[in-house]
Amino acid sequence: MRKLFFTVLILAFSAVGALGQSQQSAPTLKVVTEDPGLPSELFYGNTRVKPLRLRPGTNTPITINDADFFVQQQYVDFLNRFPDQSGFGFWTTEITTCAGDAKCIDAKRVNTSGAFFLSIEFQGTGYYVYRLHTASFGKKPLYAEFMPETRQISNGVIVETPGWKEKLEANTVAFTNAWVNRGDFLNAYPASLSSAAYIDKLIQTAGISPASVNRDALVQGLTNGSETRATALRKIVESAAFDAKEKSPAFVQMQYFGYLRRDPDDDGFNFWLKKLNDHNGDWKSAEMVRSFIVSGEYKDRF
Repeated sequence: MRKLFFTVLILAFSAVGALGQSQQSAPTLKVVTEDPGLPSELFYGNTRVKPLRLRPGTNTPITINDADFFVQQQYVDFLNRFPDQSGFGFWTTEITTCAGDAKCIDAKRVNTSGAFFLSIEFQGTGYYVYRLHTASFGKKPLYAEFMPETRQISNGVIVETPGWKEKLEANTVAFTNAWVNRGDFLNAYPASLSSAAYIDKLIQTAGISPASVNRDALVQGLTNGSETRATALRKIVESAAFDAKEKSPAFVQMQYFGYLRRDPDDDGFNFWLKKLNDHNGDWKSAEMVRSFIVSGEYKDRF
């Protein structure tokens, strides 16, 4: 769909007067873009300039407290795209039906945002990339590597539009095939490894039991050619056992990536993972999503 009306930005910043200083001392004004198709950020030197967003034809500011802008931001932050019309209408209506009831709005915003991590689209894109990293290397991805990789696998995918399943599958196959030929992957899993050694090392790195992924069948398939290195890795990554192991850590990691646009610090990550585990994975009871979307760091982005 076309970009929504409130993506048009009017930029205002207090440092304008400094532009009149000598060129030797004046900081550089620059635009930083992670994705050419999504909103950019403006920096004056090393200081990020917050935009003033006004609804067209008015002096009414648009803020993250507005239902429409909040919903759009969930698409941008978690699905790396602007919303489709039907999805945008559905999630915005979920919040606006509260008719100003603050408690209702608070609950609906939490439910709406949490749904994006659990969505089919994110599970097949960002969460898949996360699992590739953890299964292959035994460590969580960094924000700087996760974001461009997720954009690759999610490119052109909009769930519930014609051909989305085929597009996602094609992206996943291409991405995984390229993944097993990366230098860092080949350093960890040299081509000289036997079929059994390759599968066993993947299972060990993933931290799951051989039986949970039918280890012998994977070895046999890799030996007789019915499996490739990429398809065997994908079966481990998408197994129920590995999903159960990684769901909660990934949920916490994505809170930092999606809401705060940065890597988590160890103390913060461990705090939220423990709290989530203490609540048996119930992110609502743990108040994890809510804590992030009401945090000063999140709100300061806008």
